[in-house]
Amino acid sequence: MAVTWRAVVLAALGLPVVLLVPATGTVLLWALLVVVACAVDVGLAASPRQVGVRRDVPASVRLTEPATSTLTLSHLGRRRLRGLVRDAWPPSTGAQVDRHRLDVAPGEGVRVRTVLVPTRRGDAHADRVTIRTLGPLRLAGRQASLTVAGRLRVLPEFASRRHLPSRLARLRELDGRAAVQVRGPGTEFDSLREYVIGDDVRSIDWRATARRSDVVVRTWRPERDRRVLIVLDTGRTSAVRVLDAPRLDASIEAALLLAALATKAGDRVELLVFDRKVRGRVASATGARVMAQFADTLALAEPTLVETDWPGVVAQVRQRLSQRALVVLLTALDPAAVEQGLLGVAGQLTERHQVVLASVSDPEVDALRTSRDSSAAVFDAAAAERVGLERAAVTVRLRQRGAEVVDALPDDLAPRLADTYLALKAAGRL
Repeated sequence: MAVTWRAVVLAALGLPVVLLVPATGTVLLWALLVVVACAVDVGLAASPRQVGVRRDVPASVRLTEPATSTLTLSHLGRRRLRGLVRDAWPPSTGAQVDRHRLDVAPGEGVRVRTVLVPTRRGDAHADRVTIRTLGPLRLAGRQASLTVAGRLRVLPEFASRRHLPSRLARLRELDGRAAVQVRGPGTEFDSLREYVIGDDVRSIDWRATARRSDVVVRTWRPERDRRVLIVLDTGRTSAVRVLDAPRLDASIEAALLLAALATKAGDRVELLVFDRKVRGRVASATGARVMAQFADTLALAEPTLVETDWPGVVAQVRQRLSQRALVVLLTALDPAAVEQGLLGVAGQLTERHQVVLASVSDPEVDALRTSRDSSAAVFDAAAAERVGLERAAVTVRLRQRGAEVVDALPDDLAPRLADTYLALKAAGRL
């Protein structure tokens, strides 16, 4: 039984009578009247268990975008249903107003809507639906919580898609519309044209030149259908917070932008989410399904407090790639972690594949380098400077082993990685 504020007020109104007439019978009589009134109200209230409930919620929504959870209530009882209904969701879904008033006649139905604005990736599961019905006096009523399944998958925001149009324009310049004039192992024949000053003499087609009695060169364009494998590290270093967000979030944005760009370029893109075991995978997806599957898999990616098994990463890459491909490692350029793990196996990857390591740098470390306000700030600046030197040293050692390194701030990582991909494609290194 649910007792409302009206019943509390009614009981409070009887206190002056009890104080003025301190008789046992009066107290008992007043208490009996309140109890009887509430009992009658409960008896006349509609039963919340005679309400059919169905919850409709979208299958997925992007982070920070609104979604609507709709409850369809069908009143199956014989008394008029008055009261409240609560559509309960976890706090991370950002439910705006989850309590709704009800006034439904017998045999009728009503729909109530709760707007959700999620603030966290992943699967959000709805809690129970609580229905509180009130009697005609509004003194008391009935309440029941019903289990109604509901799941909303919150996809990554993909804020980096604003960089996609400019990168696609550069891609079109590489892809036949403006032919590349440098021949490399990763290019394919496009067309013939007359020689102009500045062309590479190695591109001259001597047979065509002999037929036309004019110097003719071959033009080349980046190859399509190359393999791109994105490895997302979800080990302990991915949990480090950079600008109030986990380092993993910036890596996810970079993975989405690169996947969108490589798909438009005609390459086959795969995803591997890994720490000590495979946490997620996207393979054999083509066309529009690539981005849908990437977003769906990356929505569930979460940091785990374990050391990444880099020999295991190498084994996974060898298992999935039999020919030369672009392998992108989205991980942390943490000197200690790289020296103990990745550095020892980097050569095994670079001897067969083009490897790019993309890492998020912390702007607060750069800010500490310039601070000289106090003795403590000087010590912080010295520590920040040492961290920078160690990262630079690790970067040099990785490049000596044949890996490209992209070290950028969270907002710059995605476009910098996309630029690196375009540069490698233009140079014929894919």
